[in-house]
Amino acid sequence: MNVFVFGSNESGIHGAGAAFFAARNHGAIMHVGFGPQGASFAIPTKDWHVSTLPKSAVEHYVQRFIAYARAARDTTFHVTQIGCGLAGFRADEIAPMFASAPLNCEFSTAWAEWLPAHHSWTSQ
Repeated sequence: MNVFVFGSNESGIHGAGAAFFAARNHGAIMHVGFGPQGASFAIPTKDWHVSTLPKSAVEHYVQRFIAYARAARDTTFHVTQIGCGLAGFRADEIAPMFASAPLNCEFSTAWAEWLPAHHSWTSQ
């Protein structure tokens, strides 16, 4: 099974960017801001009021995702450049948070520099 991992907001309003794509194409559920949903997984980078979360909060959600991915070894997770669009983070701020992700996580080719031990995939 392949799962599309995208940046979300805590209120689960999937109205733009990869979140909108996930809702349209991968079963993301409105008003679910974190976790598995359909063939997708939401990681918040914005809060309940759709303001950018502090990096420490994003890292907390990333670590929870990594724990989930470790337990779901039969699933391949295609991780988008979460936080690097509407949330305004740079790749060098977010990509390293995923360094301990299991090998069933594949990342946008744009993050290959920070995650050389992982496979890449081409995201939209």
